[in-house]
Amino acid sequence: MPQPIATADPFPGLSEAEAQARLVAEGFNELPRSTQRTPLRIAFEVIREPMLALLFGGGVVYLLLGNLEEALILLAFATMSIGITIIQETRTERVLEALRDLTSPRALVIRAGERKRIAGREVVRGDVVVLGEGDRVPADATLLQSQDLQSDESLLTGESVPVRKIAFDSASPLTERRPGGDDLPFIFSGSLIVRGSGIGEVSATGPRSEIGKIGHSLSSMETEPPRLQVQMRRVVRIFAIVGGAVSVVAVLLYGLLRGGWLDAVLAGIALGMSMLPEEFPVVLTIFMAMGAWRISQARVLTRRAAAIETLGSATILCTDKTGTLTENRMTIAELRTADGKSIRIADKPAADLPAAFADLAETGVLASTEIPFDPMEIAFHKLGKERLSKRKILDNLDWQLVRAYPLRPGLLAMSNVWQSTGGKDNSLIAAKGAPETIGALCHLNAKDLKALQGSVEAMAAEGLRVLGVARVFHRGDALPETQHDFKFEFLGLVGLTDPLRASVPDAVNDCRSAGIRVMMITGDYPATAKVIARQAGLDAESVVTGSEMQSLNDEELALRVKTATVFARIMPEQKLRIVTALKSNGDIVAMTGDGVNDAPSLKAANIGIAMGGRGTDVAREASAIVLLDDDFGSIVKAVRLGRRIFDNLRKAMGFIIAVHVPIAGLSLLPLLFGLPILFGPIHIAFLEMVIDPVCALVFEAETEEDDVMRRPPRNPDAPLFSGALIGWGLVQGTLAFAFLAGIYLVALKQGMAENEIRALIFFSLVLTIVGLIFVNRSFSASLLTAIIRPNRSLIFVVVVVASTLGGTLLWPFATSLFRFGPLHLNDLAVTFAVGFSVLAGLELLKPLWRRHLKG
Repeated sequence: MPQPIATADPFPGLSEAEAQARLVAEGFNELPRSTQRTPLRIAFEVIREPMLALLFGGGVVYLLLGNLEEALILLAFATMSIGITIIQETRTERVLEALRDLTSPRALVIRAGERKRIAGREVVRGDVVVLGEGDRVPADATLLQSQDLQSDESLLTGESVPVRKIAFDSASPLTERRPGGDDLPFIFSGSLIVRGSGIGEVSATGPRSEIGKIGHSLSSMETEPPRLQVQMRRVVRIFAIVGGAVSVVAVLLYGLLRGGWLDAVLAGIALGMSMLPEEFPVVLTIFMAMGAWRISQARVLTRRAAAIETLGSATILCTDKTGTLTENRMTIAELRTADGKSIRIADKPAADLPAAFADLAETGVLASTEIPFDPMEIAFHKLGKERLSKRKILDNLDWQLVRAYPLRPGLLAMSNVWQSTGGKDNSLIAAKGAPETIGALCHLNAKDLKALQGSVEAMAAEGLRVLGVARVFHRGDALPETQHDFKFEFLGLVGLTDPLRASVPDAVNDCRSAGIRVMMITGDYPATAKVIARQAGLDAESVVTGSEMQSLNDEELALRVKTATVFARIMPEQKLRIVTALKSNGDIVAMTGDGVNDAPSLKAANIGIAMGGRGTDVAREASAIVLLDDDFGSIVKAVRLGRRIFDNLRKAMGFIIAVHVPIAGLSLLPLLFGLPILFGPIHIAFLEMVIDPVCALVFEAETEEDDVMRRPPRNPDAPLFSGALIGWGLVQGTLAFAFLAGIYLVALKQGMAENEIRALIFFSLVLTIVGLIFVNRSFSASLLTAIIRPNRSLIFVVVVVASTLGGTLLWPFATSLFRFGPLHLNDLAVTFAVGFSVLAGLELLKPLWRRHLKG
């Protein structure tokens, strides 16, 4: 039970009965859980795949025939595929769970006149909550009391600077309840109180809060399936229909003409498996998994591996400013004294400040809280530690803080009173705040105020947030009621900035050379956005503001985003509108972000890229890719990898098409002409579930083409299986089939034993597959280049294939399982000759297809 805290409050709050009634009526202060598929449901969906159905069917038939080994191997292949898929599919989204962690902190409420500490999820609308420095706001509320209260709403607005809050005044006109903006009486769930204290009345909880609305939009938003996956499924479906029809006809013909219906079913299953390119999804999975591993070496985490291929076709990169282009920390960039002298901190690194500037910086530290939460005060303390080594400031035991004058709506400055322990009548008052307020406290004349305004405007034009600093020495124990009663001395101005990341300009240039347009979308003011955009190398001439966006309908916005580069003062739902507008124009959108406010647009984008170091759990869970080091430049590495992966994937797919032609041909040839059956389901499964995927690893490890980052983004509508690619695969496969069929017929004519023929053709086929690897390693390079180009995976594949072939000949169990006869040296010479002949013939034909394949 929550324990009451004795205190006298002017706001009695709800009674326990009223609170419980509202809890029952409106629910807990949390977000609803997302529905998740169970492993059993995923397994059922996987079993419906054609290849798995064939594997299970073959296993059942082998069991009926009494061939236990073959049946177990086929069933093992099927079970392995199901297990891999279940593991992948159960990595479901946890966005709402991450949001729930943010929206349910502990809360101090006033109920029936008593303060009670309760779980955040039990807060209801109408509750009176008590907030202090360091508290996480449990629900949206209207402030009834505010004492110098400042709230960090970066989770909702993306901006790192806290905003001032005031108590609600019934006489004031009602303003819109939105995060961001100073001197508003509204606080929001998930934000952090960084200064002061207050009491608020809860206005919205759970899904009705601002953060809850974001969660609702996330839960109702479907993540687009990767385009390659969609294309792959379409191609496999077509092959499955054709192969199924051919297999049924083959089963009927075999059963009617030869008898033995179980053997007919096995032959039909083998034919269906040979015509079904089940390696396509297997190889795609391998490429994406290996791509995710490679990209992780560059400190980039891929949450959905299939998003890597989409990076290669990205045309737009929408980036947030705070924490993405910038470092998401306030830093003092410039000090300007009262006489107009200035110093840029970056110009003199690691050196103590000159005396006049040291006085200005030291007074700024003394005007801040001793243990700061405010990012700007943290910046003052950091500067003091690094650049004022000869001045101990707060460590000086001769001074102690005795009073603070907080910010007020009519007086945007704060002062700290430091008293000397040696003489109680000697005090130092340090003040900082809005420059015009500090000028007024110093009683500057008109000329000095005009000069001050000019300096402020010059610093603001450079994207700096400007504060004025002043001090006064006071004698006597009595302190005045307000800061106005002191005679402050104006010391100067301090310019703070959220600095640009050092890697950003080069990353923007790389994106430009790769044909990717970079857009900045920020909740910050247009002037600051322009400065950061220019520093990053973006076109900042035209800035679209959030208020301007409100006047645009969807069609007008779709036209505007074609030319606009910088968007400022943008709200979360407007970010989502921008992404939607870009996608409606046919762009492939990559979106970066780090706050809760970025989560809907991250999920709606084709590629959501979250910042891992400073980003929120919500942003990370809504994204497809996470930059672990928050380095904007890592995006370029991811794009480069995405393009390389797609190039290599095309090579692998052309290889698989080529391989399937001789496998299907050698399965169909005996059925059509009444010849001995060469391959059963066990042979096809071994070739297409083991040999082909292993060989495809060679293409995944291929190095990138020289022009990979100098070509425009790939057309996302361009099919992976282009006419040229399919045609080239068919040419390769047909030539290979012609050689293998010729050997098969010659061996039959010479009276070779059936088991020996099967071994001869199987060996020749595998060596031909190895030859096709070299043919497809590059669409443009010569055979010599393909052979000498370094690729460790190629060596691995050759060793695996050689070991496998040797095992099938020397291991009695494998020889019996595959029903192979012995091969002699002249037979082995024939197999090598076939592989080399196919390789040489295709190298002669490759120049005829080169231009089409590169296009």
